[in-house]
Amino acid sequence: MAFDAKPNRLCSQCDFKLSRYNAGRRCRSCERNGTPRLPPRVWRDPAVAEALAAWDFGTVLRLLRSAAQLSQRDMAQLCGIGQATLSELESGCRRLTHIDKIISLLKRLEVPSELTPIHVPGGRSRSDSDQAEVTWDSPFHIAQRRGATFTSNTNHVALDLLFGQVQGLVNRYEREGAMRLAPEALDLRSVLQELIEGQQPARLRRSVFYLAAQASGLLAYMAVNAGRSAVAEAYCEEAVELAQEADAPSIAMWALGTRSLAAYYDRRYGEALEWANAGVDIDPHHPQAIRLQVNGRARALGQLGDHKGVDRAVGAAEELSGRHHVPEGLTSCISFEPYGLARTLANAATAYVPLNDTEKVLRYAGKITPHIEGVDSPWSHALVSLDVATALLVGRNPDVEQAMSIGHQVLDEDNGPPILSVVQRATDLAVHARPFESLAAVQDYRDTLSAWRTTPDTRALVGSATMTRHVRTPGRTAEGVPPRRSPHVSADTPDP
Repeated sequence: MAFDAKPNRLCSQCDFKLSRYNAGRRCRSCERNGTPRLPPRVWRDPAVAEALAAWDFGTVLRLLRSAAQLSQRDMAQLCGIGQATLSELESGCRRLTHIDKIISLLKRLEVPSELTPIHVPGGRSRSDSDQAEVTWDSPFHIAQRRGATFTSNTNHVALDLLFGQVQGLVNRYEREGAMRLAPEALDLRSVLQELIEGQQPARLRRSVFYLAAQASGLLAYMAVNAGRSAVAEAYCEEAVELAQEADAPSIAMWALGTRSLAAYYDRRYGEALEWANAGVDIDPHHPQAIRLQVNGRARALGQLGDHKGVDRAVGAAEELSGRHHVPEGLTSCISFEPYGLARTLANAATAYVPLNDTEKVLRYAGKITPHIEGVDSPWSHALVSLDVATALLVGRNPDVEQAMSIGHQVLDEDNGPPILSVVQRATDLAVHARPFESLAAVQDYRDTLSAWRTTPDTRALVGSATMTRHVRTPGRTAEGVPPRRSPHVSADTPDP
């Protein structure tokens, strides 16, 4: 013979005894079949079982290929992957981490169900003779696996400190403002991203995602107040996705409410209504729906001229407030807690301003006054006062002197760092006063406003894209004659 045949050799795929005249590694049946397979004996190797238990699939593939005497090409075909990928896995340069890909590989290799590290639907069992030779994990490998499973880059103490940092930003926000606190919020979000990209047990990981959702939500709200609507919307999208991972519907609702707020201050009232509706749809009975109803739906509907819709939304917010027994005092505007009664009343007043419903604006403003007196919330005082001033201008019997006096008082007081909503409403008050521009009180307010808008902290907000939108003016002049025909007046400057 031309070769030195060795007796008692077995087929590398089916373990069938080869003829002494067969110089190949497979029997003729397996050669005809063409598809590479693994012989049953490979699963009796303790090293294979240990590698599977450790999720070291690169080592598993290398051991199986060696035992079955397969080429990398045949092994790659068997696994359904590229030969280059197989080489990277075997060398340790690459690891399988995606559960679906791991299950697919275990199925193609026909790993016995007793050896698979995770459940594989439709997996096969070894024969009775194979089961008698089960190799159990060693105590060392069990301990090693436990260590890898419960490794964490954080702990409850560290997360409690981060929760405290979130609450600190909320508590300081109305006094220090977005521009001063945004760097701290950005640092907090960066720290949480590092934690997300690391490893934690499930009980801690949910808290990490919850905190990250809150941090992104805070940055979204700060971006709204800084006049950066596009940035705010991106943060809102991120916050909603993080909240979903944390199984925190209340944070998702809060983020959608903030996205509605961003659209509202960008004067995209239809979109503001849509985002508020999306938040309410998550859970119409949740206490977070109070904010979505009165700050989202009611105010957007007011700008869209839907008086009955505003009535329904405000009524729903008041009914939810009573059902959930919310605090009567003024909660922080950026708080993740449900709206307190005072903030609900303030937003109800705002909703009726564009409807020229002075009676309801003054009624709600009067209800809120006892709750905000002595409260350190300068923005809330300023916004309620500007709503009242505007209502006094657009009512049936406009009180221009009183309206301008209130506006002056807001601009003269120390209201802390300016925010977009205060700048907008102070500017809108001047626009609504144009029909009475011949009066000295109006001219005085316009001059004071022009000087206030040029201060360093306010100038950036005045120049934002949001301030170049339009606002309707009331249809009367000081003499009762309709103003010149101009349905929309630019709000980028109070000058005519």
